[in-house]
Amino acid sequence: RPKRALIVDVPIHLDNGSVAHFEGYRVQHNVSRGPGKGGVRFHQDVTLSEVMALSAWMSIKNAAVNVPYGGAKGGIRVDPKTLSRGELERMTRRYTSEIGIIIGPNKDIPAPDVNTDDQIMAWMMDTYSMNQGSTATGVVTGKPVDLGGSLGRREATGRGVFTVGVEAAKHIGMDISSARVAVQGFGNVGGIAGKLFAEAGARVVAVQDHGGTIFREAGLDVPSLLRHVAKTGSVTGFAQAEPLANDLFWEVECDILIPAALEQQVNAGNAGRIKARMIIEGANGPTTPEADDILHERNVLVLPDVIANAGGVTVSYFEWVQDFSSFFWDEAEINARLVRIMREAFAGIWQVAQDNKVSLRTATFIVACKRILHTRELRGLYP
Repeated sequence: RPKRALIVDVPIHLDNGSVAHFEGYRVQHNVSRGPGKGGVRFHQDVTLSEVMALSAWMSIKNAAVNVPYGGAKGGIRVDPKTLSRGELERMTRRYTSEIGIIIGPNKDIPAPDVNTDDQIMAWMMDTYSMNQGSTATGVVTGKPVDLGGSLGRREATGRGVFTVGVEAAKHIGMDISSARVAVQGFGNVGGIAGKLFAEAGARVVAVQDHGGTIFREAGLDVPSLLRHVAKTGSVTGFAQAEPLANDLFWEVECDILIPAALEQQVNAGNAGRIKARMIIEGANGPTTPEADDILHERNVLVLPDVIANAGGVTVSYFEWVQDFSSFFWDEAEINARLVRIMREAFAGIWQVAQDNKVSLRTATFIVACKRILHTRELRGLYP
């Protein structure tokens, strides 16, 4: 059960003069370890139950990497593609005003999520600040750098995926410099992770996104592919690769598979065909419980999302700290701090998995829940 759940009506004037009402949510699952922390998503399928579940996920993720946050999540049930820029801004600002009673730099700090970006965060920060009467840059993270955002934030999740992958490879005797990698989703997470693995000597042999799948046995030229995606919006049509049927992506011979796109992509229908020795969950919830069991039986190592993609919230924490101090670090320092935290978190989780003979997913929940329960015990009950 969450600590607090807020449902808000978000009325706005549309460009045609009519008024539209949207339903918004902000849920704080647990705040024993610190302020709530979690993204805000704008999507037509957002529901209260989904936001509640995602807020609990954030409690686990934040505790797993030991940043001083509880878990929170928010969203509006809307298809943002149907709104003009002005309508989107008005909706964002009204939503921020409505949830303003429970958010704040020391209470609950939203961040970008599905269909929200640094501009949305800028509007949220400005609205909250105007209502407070002073600038409060720390009320959200994922802001533009010129408004108190942090260097390295865009690349943070992908860098975290790479970091835990390298650490896990050491434990199973995998040489990253000769590894074959397949990536699903080639945006801020999959694209950055693929780039870092390629720079470490690995061959990125297959990439799939919303447009289709491409393959190159000798390895894709990742920098060129990233430029192609930035220009065209998809990996399809990349001249230095051959197209592959989407369903065959799961049968590609590889050592590392990185699902970094949508939820429930690794399922009972394809888990038995996956050739990878290691799966690094760059997306949230890309593996179904049924697939998890199949992969465990086949001795495929799964690095769960609650640790593998926690690089984003870790650098969000850095952004929040920098906003409070008004002293900003360079990108090299941010990346070094991120790598240190991710390595330490993974090492602790790996040890718990070995000691208890459980999966890394179960071990992550053990570590996180123990930390949350310990802080609750220390704080006690009031009154």
